[in-house]
Amino acid sequence: MLFDPKKLLLIAGPCSLENERVCRTVAEALVYLRRTRPELNIVFKGSFDKANRTSLAGERGTGLEAGLALLAMVGKDYGFPVLTDVHETAQVPAVAAVCNVIQIPAFLCRQTDLLLAAAKTGRVVNVKKGQFLSPHEMQFVTAKLREGKAREIWQTERGTTFGYQNLVVDMRSFAIMRQNGFPTVFDATHSVQLPGAGGGKSSGQREFVPPLARAAIAAGADGLFIETHPDPAHAISDGPNMIPLAELGALIGSCLAVWRAVR
Repeated sequence: MLFDPKKLLLIAGPCSLENERVCRTVAEALVYLRRTRPELNIVFKGSFDKANRTSLAGERGTGLEAGLALLAMVGKDYGFPVLTDVHETAQVPAVAAVCNVIQIPAFLCRQTDLLLAAAKTGRVVNVKKGQFLSPHEMQFVTAKLREGKAREIWQTERGTTFGYQNLVVDMRSFAIMRQNGFPTVFDATHSVQLPGAGGGKSSGQREFVPPLARAAIAAGADGLFIETHPDPAHAISDGPNMIPLAELGALIGSCLAVWRAVR
């Protein structure tokens, strides 16, 4: 299994893969974390296609072929397991050939064919809870993956729609979702997103990432999903809710302190 119950799972990387420079800069920071924080189990993440942009004008990223080449480079040069999300069943075989973890986006978590295609690859499947689902309903999502013979399943909380352009996190989610029998992860950066609130794009409140991340670990989350970038203000997607790379180490240090206390 890729998940190690004796370590805090950290899924981290840029929102969009963007280019080699960004990927290498982030990967080098994660190498330092891996060396100095042995309690971490780190997976590098990055998206090759931002397929659910608010506006057609939004940049979508590298595309499948170039994105997978970047992920393969990170895996080879830095030794990290790598994760990316899929949006269509046709993308699954190519992604499975490169990635250790296939992620099902929150908006697509009930797409049966996509879930089953990911399950049959034998790769880890990380499925995000839809913003429109209660944590109780994740039992049916994970059941599809289980029945599809997924070898390893992770489930990720990323906030629930609360009125217009806002999300809230119910800390009971981790205890409820754990009853499904699979590790639970907290997506700390997407949970502070303000969907569509940036005038044709999403905005966010990254200042709330640290308290929510620590609270999620205290509530029983097995891992964190944190998007980070050397210069979020100039990232092509999710800049307002990504953590500046220079601040990642301190954030993870405070989260590990809570993890040690509750474990």
